[in-house]
Amino acid sequence: MNLFRKPINQQLPTPAGNGAAVSPDTIPTGLVSLTKAAAVSLDKQGLTGQRAAVYLVLDHSGSMHSYYQVGAVQRLAEQALGLSANLDDDGTVPVIYFGSRAEAPIDVRLDNYRGIVDRTHTAVPWGSTDYAAAMRAVISEYQQSGATDPAFVIFQTDGEPDDRAAAEQVLREASGLPIFWAFVGFGPRPRFLERLDDLRGRQVDNASLFHAARPERVSDGELYDGLTAEYGAWLAVAAGAGIVR
Repeated sequence: MNLFRKPINQQLPTPAGNGAAVSPDTIPTGLVSLTKAAAVSLDKQGLTGQRAAVYLVLDHSGSMHSYYQVGAVQRLAEQALGLSANLDDDGTVPVIYFGSRAEAPIDVRLDNYRGIVDRTHTAVPWGSTDYAAAMRAVISEYQQSGATDPAFVIFQTDGEPDDRAAAEQVLREASGLPIFWAFVGFGPRPRFLERLDDLRGRQVDNASLFHAARPERVSDGELYDGLTAEYGAWLAVAAGAGIVR
């Protein structure tokens, strides 16, 4: 829910490019359709040519086991890379697994994405659901990266956080940073994510929510439309507030 609606006199930042951030010649065949689907959704929102550093945060709590087993998480990693190919010219998505703690990021790239989740998540312990630790890890990684473009964070979970107050506080504190949080809820109705989406006390509305109750039934277009639906409004307001430059 967009609590801070885009004022009429505010505009999106001037696009840094005219289309995809990554050269079409470098995109693997298996990602071509995803990259095109992401481009369509970005165009619908007037975001073609905008640049952002894309991150992916993946829930590794015990209840997520089946989603990893059936390939839903691997698919989300590929979808994140398809979006990144339009927004981020390094062709890389840092991925942070989290459970009872946040793990060190791994890079999902155009040349290693196939089966990357199966190859990496098995080294991560199943845990609880510490949103705050995961969010702080993203913030730290982004700030240390030296990136000048805003961050677009796809944050996936299927459950409630260990500490609600801590998660809310981190989101409030992060509202003054050039970071947009695109929450994706797998499974049952994500009531706490709905609370975060509507959270008061933020400098700007820095989050959105897409509910993928059964992720295997969500088309690429539906996911990308959900991820990008509020990003343009945030980008304009954040630019007007001096958060994004």
